[in-house]
Amino acid sequence: MSMKKEIQTLKNRLDACRHKLNSAQSRSDSEMISKFTDEIDKLTKKLAQLQHKESYDMNKERKSLLDMPFYREITKAEQADLGKLKKSVKGLVVVHPMTKIGKELRLDVMTGFAPKKF
Repeated sequence: MSMKKEIQTLKNRLDACRHKLNSAQSRSDSEMISKFTDEIDKLTKKLAQLQHKESYDMNKERKSLLDMPFYREITKAEQADLGKLKKSVKGLVVVHPMTKIGKELRLDVMTGFAPKKF
């Protein structure tokens, strides 16, 4: 399971537990209240760990791209034949501004990162 799906699953379970906790509180069922509060604490902790891991991985990827010595905007003509460009430049990483890493880097246009000038 991907990290994104796992985070979403945990959020769904957490939401369901919160609803069940509200129902248990309205019934004054102390056994169920303690069960769901423990479950909510456990899920919240696991969710925080996964979100931290995700941000750590994103930050690591962002740093590796910024450490590359050369980057520039990819022109429309190059975008039209991206396969040819990737074959001609060894180690080229193309980042679109609408992807998660592109938003993290605050890009406005499609940008290529490479270890050498292209």
